[in-house]
Parts: sequence; C-alpha cells; structure tokens
Amino acid sequence: MSQIYEFKPTYVSIQGTFIVIIAYFLGNAWARFLPRGDRFEARWRSKGGQAELPLWIKIVSFLNYGPWNLKEHAVCAITANSASNGMASAIVFAAQNLFYDLPISTVTVILSTLSIGLFGYGMAGIIRPIAVWHVESVFWGTLPIVKVLQGLHWQEVKNSKPLRYFWYAFTGMFAFEWFPAYIWPWLNSVSIPCLASMHATGDTAAVLTTIFGGALPNEGLGLFNVGFDWQYSLPFMSSRLLTASGKTYPVSKVFNHGVLDQDALATHGIPRLTGTFAYGMFMANAAIGAMIAHCILFWGKDVLKAYKSTRQGHSDDRHHQYMAKHYKETPSWWYGAVIVISFILGLVVSLKEDITLPVWAYIVSLILGIIIGPFSTILYARFGNGIATNNLSKLVAGLLVPGRPVGNMYFAAWSHNVINNTVNLCNDLKMGEYLKIPPRVMFITQIYGTVLGAFVNYAVMIAIVTGNRELLVDGNGDASWSGATIQAYNTNAASWALAKYLYKSGTTYSIVPIGLAIGAGCVVVHRVVVYFMPKSRGFSLSDFNFPQFIQYAGFIPYNSPQTCVIFNQVAAGFFVQYYLRNYHPRIFKDYSYLIAGAFDGASLLVLFILSFAVFGAGGPSVPFPAWWGNNINGNYDFCPVSD
Repeated sequence: MSQIYEFKPTYVSIQGTFIVIIAYFLGNAWARFLPRGDRFEARWRSKGGQAELPLWIKIVSFLNYGPWNLKEHAVCAITANSASNGMASAIVFAAQNLFYDLPISTVTVILSTLSIGLFGYGMAGIIRPIAVWHVESVFWGTLPIVKVLQGLHWQEVKNSKPLRYFWYAFTGMFAFEWFPAYIWPWLNSVSIPCLASMHATGDTAAVLTTIFGGALPNEGLGLFNVGFDWQYSLPFMSSRLLTASGKTYPVSKVFNHGVLDQDALATHGIPRLTGTFAYGMFMANAAIGAMIAHCILFWGKDVLKAYKSTRQGHSDDRHHQYMAKHYKETPSWWYGAVIVISFILGLVVSLKEDITLPVWAYIVSLILGIIIGPFSTILYARFGNGIATNNLSKLVAGLLVPGRPVGNMYFAAWSHNVINNTVNLCNDLKMGEYLKIPPRVMFITQIYGTVLGAFVNYAVMIAIVTGNRELLVDGNGDASWSGATIQAYNTNAASWALAKYLYKSGTTYSIVPIGLAIGAGCVVVHRVVVYFMPKSRGFSLSDFNFPQFIQYAGFIPYNSPQTCVIFNQVAAGFFVQYYLRNYHPRIFKDYSYLIAGAFDGASLLVLFILSFAVFGAGGPSVPFPAWWGNNINGNYDFCPVSD
C-alpha cells in the first residue's frame, strides 16, 4: 500500500491502525478455518498419548496453534510495518526507469534492495540504549496502535461500548469512502469561491485558481477549501525543474545515461526552481541543522548519562526493566552482523553495477546516515514526529558527486534510509516492549519483514510504472495516478546534481544550503535564552521545539501541493487534541484513538480495493464516468482554468 501511494495524486501515509485491522480479520479467519493444533493435541492426549507429539500435530500447531492472540497479532503487524522500510530502493528504481536511459540489472535490484533495507536495522540495534530504553523515549505514534491491539483482544464487542463504536465508525467510513475516492471527487475539495467563479477566464481565472484552488497538485493555495475525504494527509510536493521561460526542463537530455552532459547544459541553460519549492528546501535544511543542534545542546548530557546507565545494567524505563527481567536480550553482535552483511552487499553493487556512484561516495553515504540517525531517532522518540533529513543526503551527494542525479539518488537512498529505518525500527522495538514481545522474536520479525517487503515493493512498482508510464511522467497525472512523488524526488536529485551551478555563492538559490547553519544558529540562540530565562509565564522555554517549528514553516510549499485538506486537518486536530482532551477527557481517552483508527482502516481498505479494481494497479484504469461531481475535464473543485 505504501508503494502504491507513492504513485497517487495525494500521498497517503499507511497508518499502523490499518495494518492492525487487516491483520485482525485475516488472523481470525486463519485461526477459525484452518485445522487447530491445540485441538488435535487435546484429542491425542485424551486417547492416552504421553510421549512426544507426532510430527503431523507439530506441523499443524506451527501453522495454527489456537485462537489469534495479541502477541501473534502484534508480530504480524510489525512484520507488515517493517516491509515498508524497503521502499526506498524501489523509488530509486522507479525514477531511474521513468526519467533516465539507464538499465537496471537483477543484481542491482537484489543486492541494493537488501543493503538499503537492512543497514538501518543494524544501526537501530546499536543505539537501543539511548533511543529505545530511555525513559523519555515514548514513541507517541505507537500508543494508538497499542491501544487498538489491546482493545481488540482484551475486550468483547457485547461488553465494550468503545469497541462497538469502533466497528460502527469502521462500517460507516467504509460505506462513505467510495464516494470521494472514486464516484464523487468533488467532495475532496469543496470550494465556494471556485463554484462562484467557475466561468471566469484569462488572468482573473488564473488568480482565483491560484488562491482558492487545491483539488489537484500545484493547483493553488486551497484557501477556504473544505474536504470530506478522510484518506487525505499532507502529500509530497510536486515540482519540476523549469527552463528560464517557465517550461519543463529537459532532464533526460541534459543527463545522458545518468551523467551531466556539459554541451546539453550549455544549450538548455541552468534550470530554475519555483520560489515555493526553493523556500521549502531552505526550510528543510534549516530544520536539519536545528535538529542536530537541539539534540546536542538540550539533551546531550542526558543521553550520555542514559548510555552509561544502561551499560551498567540500569534503566529508569519500567517497560525495559520488565523485558530485561523476563526475556533474553538480542546480542549486539547480531545487529553488528547485519551491518557488515549490508555493507558488503552495497559494496558489490557500487563496484560492479552501473549506478554512477563511486565506492568512496557509497561509504560516505553510510557514514552520513550513521551520524544523523541517532539525532533523528532521539527527536522522534521524544516528540512523536521527526525531521525530514533526505535533503541533507542530496546536498552532500551534490557536492561530492556533481552532475550525477542517479548516483545522487542512490547516495540518498543509502544515507537517508539508514536514518529512516533506524527511526522506524526503533519505533517497532519500543512497541515490542510495550506489548512484551521477546527481543529475539522482534529481531527475526523485523529482518523478515524488511527483506520480504523490499521485493514486494519492487514488484508493485514495476507493475504500476509499466501500466501507467505516460501519466507518471506527466507531473499532474489524473485522479487515479500521478508522478507527484517521483517527480519531486527526481527534481530534487537533479537540482542537487547541479549543486555547484544552482547553489554556489552569488547564485539565486545560494541561501538553500546555508539553511543548515541558520537553523543551528536559531537553536544556539534559543539555548542561550533558556539559560538566562528558563520559564516565561509558567511555560518552560526549553519545551519549545525549533526543529519542528522550522520544518512546518516550510512544509506546505515543499510537501503539500494538494492544499484542499489543510483546513480539515487543522480543524480536526483542534477539535480532538484541544477541545476533547481538555473538556471531555474521558471521551478522548476511550474513543479518540479507536475512532481515528477505524476511520484510517476503513478508508484505506476502500482505497486498496479501488487501486486494484479500477485505478490500474492490477490492470487498466477504469475511470468513473464524467458527471457534475466528477469534473474530469477541468479542476475537480470547479476553479476556472485560465486560457
């Protein structure tokens, strides 16, 4: 599902609750309809069986021992969640397939997929003492998933009102989601100003659409737009490189076989970026600099203290205390072995395959990930939201390997995926502690999920790219498929491959890489202020998080071209997190996570079905017939299209 939504007009984050719900249905069906080992064992013993169980009963028990329980359910969900960690390599292959005349060999696919997917997992195991076992490493995003799991297994529908409402909400959303997702796309972006001005033309139409449009990627700001589709979350920003005249920059002509052609560059000139995209990249870099500075200046001493404490066998976290007392810990050398194997596989790819990435650059990419990974994980563990660090990977790649966008993408895939997988897998390790899953079971679960998912993601990518190539190359696509994410990914890689032309001192975009220092400087000033004035009107100034503030200050232009959903997100967040949490805490505690999980699960289940039934993931696309609520010949919100 995560791989499918890389090719959708709006990127939808596949929530853990969706995985939990799907696993709940499948697991219970498996336990109910397949032969159960516990029943065969009981019959065998009732007939006098005393010795070791027969082999056939052992096999049946291995496949289905008994009722679908919480730990089985959790392991299944974590395996599925780990599968998405191998997606980074598939994105590189997709961009290489769509935009560059550079072949992809089977060796490249297999070895780089394993290397990119697993190196971060080794890192996650190494930094467990400071990123998972620390008492403040809550990983807030796991709490709704844990609550849903416990609710499904510890409560019965007939005796639990919250669980009944969970299934009511799930059923209602499942019935409704078919309309905005397929039949009635206008519900995604209800704009009164657009309806009132649908017949405007010329410059007036362009201005109105720029301000109020938001149904399609890059349509407009989406001011006063209201959407009724629960599936939409802030998508990835779509932005293409442009020529000086504003036309699409001919990337494939300038980069011949993935390497910069100086003559073609002289012919077509230096590319241009839209102002919003350049601003978003600057803010993304500033957030990375702020993250590193914040972790060092505000949490550095505490992290070192926690590391020394765990080395001595002490931990303040009660969940880890329980795990250490009752289960064998996974040896650190297991994780070290994963790192070594992953490194060797990647080394073979960089030495033998045509990926335009030198060996020394491959090694630097891993070192960069190893340095940044702990900072990103610590911030995510404490705040429940991380900082996008892929921009830093491309910045370094652009400086070290200029003129090679494909090599830039592989560099970023290795370095950033070390960071991303370290965060994700530490998150899963914490959930394992919450649910009391043995550490060694977690190790096998995450390795298996990561390896399996990497190859499944590649197969899905090939199917989608083969069947929808023209739509994916077009930046806007249609209501079913769009090259939004891949275009942005390629744009970023190509722009950083031209770093010495685009971002050198004195150029239009020279401020972009300087954002790293500016972000770090903001945190230094913040730390000085906190030192002299720790509190202001009862508010602890050290709780203010500059990395998050800076990231979201540039989030819309860089990550959200489809702006019709922003008002809904703000309104829903305010209602639940402010109003319900403060004025109806019992409702918030009993229902907020469960209902949100039901909505996520139901809407994503509908979209999963639609993707394969009519959106083209499993065959040709079958668009819904045009009617007033499905304006396929214009903007779905009826904002006027300028001539």
